[in-house]
Amino acid sequence: MDRSGSLGLLLDQAQDKIVLLDDDGTFSYVNGACERILGFEPAELVGRTVFEFVHPDDVDGMRREFRRMVRDETLGEGTIEYRHRTSDGDWVWLESRMSNLNDDELDGYVVSSRDVTDRVEAERERAETASRLEGIAAVAGDVLWMFDGDWSELLFVNPAYEGIFGRPIEEIRNHPEAFLDAIHPEDRPAVEEAMACLAGGRSVEMEYRVNPAEDYTRWVWVQGEPITRDGEVVRITGFVRDITDRRRRECQLVVMDNLLRHNLRNDLNIVLGQADLIDEELPEASQYTAVIRRVGKELLQTAEKEREVIDLLTEQQGRQRIDFGEAVLESIETVRERHAGVVIETDITKPTIVCGRPELGLAVIELLENSIQHSEESEPRVGVSLRQVGTHAELTVEDDDAPIPSIEADVLLGDHDMNQVYHSSGLGFWLVYWAVELSNGHVSVHSEEDHGNRVTLSLPLEEADEPTQRRER
Repeated sequence: MDRSGSLGLLLDQAQDKIVLLDDDGTFSYVNGACERILGFEPAELVGRTVFEFVHPDDVDGMRREFRRMVRDETLGEGTIEYRHRTSDGDWVWLESRMSNLNDDELDGYVVSSRDVTDRVEAERERAETASRLEGIAAVAGDVLWMFDGDWSELLFVNPAYEGIFGRPIEEIRNHPEAFLDAIHPEDRPAVEEAMACLAGGRSVEMEYRVNPAEDYTRWVWVQGEPITRDGEVVRITGFVRDITDRRRRECQLVVMDNLLRHNLRNDLNIVLGQADLIDEELPEASQYTAVIRRVGKELLQTAEKEREVIDLLTEQQGRQRIDFGEAVLESIETVRERHAGVVIETDITKPTIVCGRPELGLAVIELLENSIQHSEESEPRVGVSLRQVGTHAELTVEDDDAPIPSIEADVLLGDHDMNQVYHSSGLGFWLVYWAVELSNGHVSVHSEEDHGNRVTLSLPLEEADEPTQRRER
């Protein structure tokens, strides 16, 4: 076998497509890899020009590059990517390396090509994704940011930063540590501690004041997450949300709460005191003063519930790990102490660990007391059961009372018209609804046509523990 025959056999074993082209781009030799990559047998391409098989959008660039290499008087080589037609009419991305070294013995220009379709499509998908994310970030109201693992380089921040922090992006791009200057001096130590936590691989969630141009009156909520690789923090990313309005509303609620409770309690105590004086002076008016005292005491109880609701809505405790079975039993004991003669039948699955707000215990008390207060029996009976159903804990409170009015049931279900809040009987069911809703749960209500109600609180379990039963009466 001559030298050229041996070389041809060798080239046929190569993984890359290797061809010889003449000055016009006509194939004079094609190795066996062509069939694996493009589906063409080598003989199908020999005698035809490469430009016949190049995608119309890429052919001009391919032709220019080939002509440049052929006409260049100095030795050189170049690489180009383009789409090449396959035997079944599809397109494959090739990366071709060509040189203007014309081998006289081979009589042509050697072009080596490899299939880079997967890489090109992956790069295009990443570019499209990045473009979409940049578009979303550009119009997002929250600040999206990313630093390297030691906070020495700002990798990304969207335009929302300037509006919330009141400082130019270019400032922190050139000096990443300068973003601390936009934070209230009293809050900086906590922020620096949080930065150290993130650099150490721990997530962070916090609130602080920003924007010196506005006297640091802006409040932000920040969540940060470390991105690790092989156990090392390589990037730190997160978002910032402007919560100034929320903080302002919370302050307003607290102020109104303090004023309302203080004034209401003082005024009602005066009213109740006057009712006692009327009883002493006019015993025959006792039936009227009894009504005054009853309503006055109910208003004082409403004021206390209002305090609990305000705490629930303003305290940013977040959800906690709660042994709901224990919490329910503690609530039952509280109700038994308050209401002598009540019969509470229980069927409690323990332990039942949920992720929720600590006010869930108050919600259970409210449901129990609502059943007791509306019972027509001298010894009210209430049934309480707690079960684990799939990924949720289900607490059910049952009674034999008259059906819960639809306007009250709507409060529990979250379907109440907020503009009609004062048409419901009180704040108790609102406390139940908000405690469950903030615990990422939901409430269902079923009432019989004549008597009997069943209210169920469904709350997400934190973990699946082995249940044990505790039955009491």
